Amino acid sequence: MTTSDGQAPEVTEEHIERLTENMEKVEQLSKRLIEIMAGKTPHNHALDGPNQELYAKAATAYWAEVWQNPAKLMEQQVEFWSKSVLNFAEAQRAMTTGEAEDTPGQKPDRRFSNPMWDTNPYFRFIRQQYQTNAQAIEQAVASVEDLDVKDKQRLSYFSQQIIDMMAPTNFLATNPDALEKAVETEGQSLIKGLENLVSDLEANDGELVVKLADESAFEIGGNIATTPGDVIFRNRMMELIQYKPATETVHETPIVLFPPWINKYYILDLKAQNSLIKWVTEQGYTLFVVSWVNANKSHADIGLDDYIQEGFLTAIDEVKKICKVKQVNAVGYCIAGTTLSLTLSLLKQRGDKSVKSATFFTTLTDFGEQGEFTPFLQNDFVDGIEQQVSKDGILKAWIIGRTMSFLRSRDLIYTPAIRSYMMGETPPAFDLLYWNGDGANLPGRMAMQYLRGLCQSNDFVGDGFELMGHKLSIKDVDVPLMAITCETDHIAAWKDCYRGVQQMGSKSKTFVVSESGHIAGIVNPPSKKKYGHYTNPDLKADAETWLKEADFHEGSWWPLWEAWLKRRSGKQVPAREPGDSKHPSLCPAPGTYVLVKANN
Repeated sequence: MTTSDGQAPEVTEEHIERLTENMEKVEQLSKRLIEIMAGKTPHNHALDGPNQELYAKAATAYWAEVWQNPAKLMEQQVEFWSKSVLNFAEAQRAMTTGEAEDTPGQKPDRRFSNPMWDTNPYFRFIRQQYQTNAQAIEQAVASVEDLDVKDKQRLSYFSQQIIDMMAPTNFLATNPDALEKAVETEGQSLIKGLENLVSDLEANDGELVVKLADESAFEIGGNIATTPGDVIFRNRMMELIQYKPATETVHETPIVLFPPWINKYYILDLKAQNSLIKWVTEQGYTLFVVSWVNANKSHADIGLDDYIQEGFLTAIDEVKKICKVKQVNAVGYCIAGTTLSLTLSLLKQRGDKSVKSATFFTTLTDFGEQGEFTPFLQNDFVDGIEQQVSKDGILKAWIIGRTMSFLRSRDLIYTPAIRSYMMGETPPAFDLLYWNGDGANLPGRMAMQYLRGLCQSNDFVGDGFELMGHKLSIKDVDVPLMAITCETDHIAAWKDCYRGVQQMGSKSKTFVVSESGHIAGIVNPPSKKKYGHYTNPDLKADAETWLKEADFHEGSWWPLWEAWLKRRSGKQVPAREPGDSKHPSLCPAPGTYVLVKANN
């Protein structure tokens, strides 16, 4: 029944009957779907898009430009009309002759990989007209000139979202892959697709969050997050895991790793082959990792001060007690790296030298440039988040996850939605996507402190971020540091990370740019020999110059980091088993906090 050669499938009368029967099942599922949507808990609509002021500004600027230069509008319109008529004429000719001409200059687009997009006149016309419409929207947005930089960036982003949303592949009637599958399976693919859709809606209280991975394929502590260790401390903020040694001796100075609390820590311990946690223990270090609590309404009033006091400072103190040392080497990833910077400023002002060195993974400290997050960090969105947080007490994981997904909507929303809901396919058994879907809620007060004080006001590099009776400043970060950033990171752009490191007060700074993105650039074991990295000791130049003059190294940055860390980790001592008499094992790694789901 397939049409891999672009020809229509042969459909028998018996086939049609079975297809009709299955369509009746689709109708029953549709009723169930309507019931779910009718009972959906509403959320603040400001979270769904920019307020009308942005579009009003854009429209005013566009028509002002038209008034000043009407020929420009006519030129664009004539081009659009001309292409549309030619698309239709070409489709008519193809239907008459059965032949289609190649379209010159079209960029490859894997959404249109089915042969029918080229050979079938109907689908060919739909594709061509969609691409013509998309080009017209892009030209119109590009021609708007009287907007400030942020509004122009937001307009470009949201217009692209509209273009992607309206792609013909997103609709059953104009998706040949989905139609072929429906005919081939006698409608069973549509039934399965609707079941997948209903299941995803039910799992998220009526909110559409596309499931990216087959959850039944993974068990935390079973086939992912399996490096042996014990939870040796627990409070309301975290579980502190100490991993079992993999060598007979270890460096005297232990490592305390703080992962982001927007996601679960086991991104660093997915499986043995790419586990940074396992690798660190194999290099002869005593490693502690924080597993953060998944916030619920009872955590609404927890702020960044609580994360610092009951998370960072408490973990450091407990590690010092267990290992009987005065200093630790600290690591912070993403938002935990930002908060580690705040902690280091606080320690500096208190005269506390508990942290010997700091490593930052993809860490933003200077938010003067907001990169791809610019559309979501303006007042209309942040006001909407604040209103929703005031109602819920927490910033729910689905809001964070949806925002992150829309930065890569083709890969993380539309493509998996088509496969799951139109094609009826089971999501892939992919550990990284499983982790990506296992999000965490954020305490309301902490979320607003981060969004208002750091992201919007950029106080940490300005007049100081007021917290815990201090004005914390980036200049106070003066311990030896290494910053690992990622070349194609869309969450913490390396150039923005670089700008923050430049402003830190340390006399010893090492800056690294790894190939790939926010996750793959960090989870990059030496055994894979996949992504290389750039180094340059001169941090005085601007980011472009730094990269231009940097040395490129094949393979992972992990060995480079370990060599740097070794010089700051002291002598060899007998390997330490987890805990001590005052820190008995509370449970084996990966602990209990990591098992709590955001929607529980």
